[in-house]
Amino acid sequence: MSDHRDRYVDFLRAWAILLVVGGHWLITALVRGPGGEIRAPELLATVPWTQWLTLAFQIMPLFFLAGGYAAGGSWERARAAGGSVGGWVRQRVLRLLLPAVAYSGLVLCALGACEVAGVDPGILALVGWAMAMQFWFLPVYLSLSALTPALHAAHRRWGLRVPVGMAAAAIVADVSVVGFHVPVVGLLDYLLVWGVAYQLGFCWRDGMPGGRRIVSAALAVGGGVAFGVLVGLGPFPVSLILVTGQTPSNTDPPSAAMLAWAVAQVGLCLLVAPVVRKVLERGRVWNVVRSVGGASMTLYLWHMLPVLVVAAAFCLTGIAPQPAFGSVAWWALRVPWLLVLGVVLAGVLWLLRPLERALGVVYGRTAGDDARVRRPWSLWLGLGAAVAALAYFAGHGFAYDGRFPVLPALGLVTGTGLVVLAGGRTVCRSEAHGGVPEEAERVPGQPR
Repeated sequence: MSDHRDRYVDFLRAWAILLVVGGHWLITALVRGPGGEIRAPELLATVPWTQWLTLAFQIMPLFFLAGGYAAGGSWERARAAGGSVGGWVRQRVLRLLLPAVAYSGLVLCALGACEVAGVDPGILALVGWAMAMQFWFLPVYLSLSALTPALHAAHRRWGLRVPVGMAAAAIVADVSVVGFHVPVVGLLDYLLVWGVAYQLGFCWRDGMPGGRRIVSAALAVGGGVAFGVLVGLGPFPVSLILVTGQTPSNTDPPSAAMLAWAVAQVGLCLLVAPVVRKVLERGRVWNVVRSVGGASMTLYLWHMLPVLVVAAAFCLTGIAPQPAFGSVAWWALRVPWLLVLGVVLAGVLWLLRPLERALGVVYGRTAGDDARVRRPWSLWLGLGAAVAALAYFAGHGFAYDGRFPVLPALGLVTGTGLVVLAGGRTVCRSEAHGGVPEEAERVPGQPR
């Protein structure tokens, strides 16, 4: 059993997935227009005051913090056991790629069948977008996972100076995007901004900055004040989730305001850690956290399916009332909406249990304990192809313009296959026959 600090890390990941699911469900709705057309109104754009709610729902910094904490410990143990960089990276990324490929394959097959059957391209594009809206997270996290050995080496040498340097580089990149209109530089901020929280996870594991409450308080207050200044006096919006037509954005790419909010969240997280750890000592509380954490990858990937099912069954058929979008009556109906979605999601999780067990077996047979990667070129080429395909799905959905994405689909399958083939002799892990390793990444997402 993990110690209470590790329990707190698991709690952060479980809390993140619950907020992700709840946030997506809260802001998503399908509406049938007077001519029978189907629309997905954007709540944050239609009802601007709801952008303030994103301050509570944008909790990805905490997941990257927890991810860095877990990855740092995992890499330290692998190094001590004589493991290689390639072998560790391969095992780490397969934990994400195998479920993502299974999910993408099932969704793409369904959308392809609908396209052949003549379903309206607009509907296909909408469904494809809904089922891929959480994918932005995967390319970023896979990239940071691949960079972990190098990032951790930098941490061992320079400590807190690494996230400080990354933060400074992120601000320079953001100035280039906002001030000088060089958008391509903003791509670096996906790794730099989220990488600051990831790198702070290394520091936290080694006792800094969480070892001194004054430092944690300084991070929380300083980050919060900087965020307020950048939003109140600077050019950045309050919304921490992408709003169509809003420029600049805090998430596409991550901005200096997002960086400030990430620092504030990390500081607050470290401040409340002692209190939460005491709560996690209770058996019932810990059992709930462990259950949510164990199912988090499935929740992350599949939580939008209930939205489509319930919307089709109740809203689009006219069975459920459809008050004006964003009205008081609409908000009142969010309560039964969320409850029904929870029941449907429970059924989806039950139906997916055989798939989860099968993926556990596949992971055990493909990842193995081998410390060596016999074909490094295959690992890095495959990882690059998979990251590129996932980035495409994140930006365009699974059916852009209502068409089946042949090249991205081939890229994801081929890339994952190359990562699998990069390994040598397979030795099954004792923890991989259907279960989830304690240090496995439990991956929630967050709306962009």
